[in-house]
Amino acid sequence: MRRFTCSLVLWSIFLLWGQAFADEERRLCRMRLDGPIGPMTADLIARAVEQAEAKGAVCLVVEMDTPGGLDMAMRRIVKRILSADVPVVVYVSPPGSRAASAGAFITLAAHVAAMAPGTNIGAAHPVQIMGAVSDTTVAEKATNDAAAYIRALAQKRGRNPDWAEKAVRESASITETEALNAEVIDLVAPSFSALVDSLNNREVEVLSGSRRIHTEDARVVDIEMSLRERLLSRLSDPNIAYILMMLGMYGIMFELYNPGSVLPGVIGGICLILAFYAFQTLPVNYAGLLLILLATVLFILEIKVPSYGILTIGGIVALVLGSTMLFDSPGSLVRISWSVIAPTVVATTLFFAFAVGMGIRAQKTSPYLDDLVGQTGVARTDINADGTVFVAGEYWQACCDRHIESGTRVRILGVDGSTLTVTRT
Repeated sequence: MRRFTCSLVLWSIFLLWGQAFADEERRLCRMRLDGPIGPMTADLIARAVEQAEAKGAVCLVVEMDTPGGLDMAMRRIVKRILSADVPVVVYVSPPGSRAASAGAFITLAAHVAAMAPGTNIGAAHPVQIMGAVSDTTVAEKATNDAAAYIRALAQKRGRNPDWAEKAVRESASITETEALNAEVIDLVAPSFSALVDSLNNREVEVLSGSRRIHTEDARVVDIEMSLRERLLSRLSDPNIAYILMMLGMYGIMFELYNPGSVLPGVIGGICLILAFYAFQTLPVNYAGLLLILLATVLFILEIKVPSYGILTIGGIVALVLGSTMLFDSPGSLVRISWSVIAPTVVATTLFFAFAVGMGIRAQKTSPYLDDLVGQTGVARTDINADGTVFVAGEYWQACCDRHIESGTRVRILGVDGSTLTVTRT
């Protein structure tokens, strides 16, 4: 019994020692940021900072390659970095990457700014999300606001505020060597391991005060995107969001073409919900969205109104214009590829051209109506000058030069448009 008790005590001590050792283990958190800056990116960085703080990490390294993005999302990221109680290191890598536009603001806001060889930073002139602004006063206000903001960030981190302002007002962009010489960044590191070595014993100011970074023997902990963030990241692709919206609209249209088929309507509804979920993370131009909705309405009306293709042509024009205008953002950050728009418009055109063509041919030819001549049916109403008969499983307008009582069997003598000439059998 004594041996068992001693063993249990020793085992407990061993476990407690192991736990204490694990708690004292140094951790260095790392995450990857690729592509445009958006709401999903801001959420991801906020979660990464929180996890790094909770783990007591020596620092959080954000490996970044971005062409820029949305101003609101960028400001959310900067605010979270400034309020972080863990050193945040922005590392522009791998070679060939860039920290452009919003990426320059995020880099300058970091506690430590680093770049890999063959990278660049800058070109931070603000561009209005809803397109070019003709009002020079509004454009000047946006530029002044962005210039003051980036200058304040540079001054807070002890970096070159004059170049930072130049990056906004003149869209200046420089290489990693020029950035280091101009005191825009803190260091150039050829690899992640070299970065970790350079960070060791570096002192920075976090929210709670001065903090020294100890990266020696630190274990790297990668922060990956959650399943929700991966889904949202995929849906945030403007091409995927556009395809989902079009599939949703096609599903609804096919359901209206064939009421009761159910499956197209269900799939269309799901796709539309996913598309609108993605739209909340994208800069949607509502004029473009309304044009696409108008195109859908025109396509549906083509079913009910014999316009001989005019409604379809109008729908195609509205679809093309709406597709090109749907997402409105600086440069080419968030837009639908023509390799997606073109097949969609062509498929829509071919489908409705086929449908409308079949309708026109059906109106011009009447082999089925000619086959009715000689068949017999039943008068469903009294027929004087006109009335209704039931022939070949359908109700038809009918005329006769003499009175025929309801329920009398009749024979078809001829067809005039959609009216049958009948007589008693």
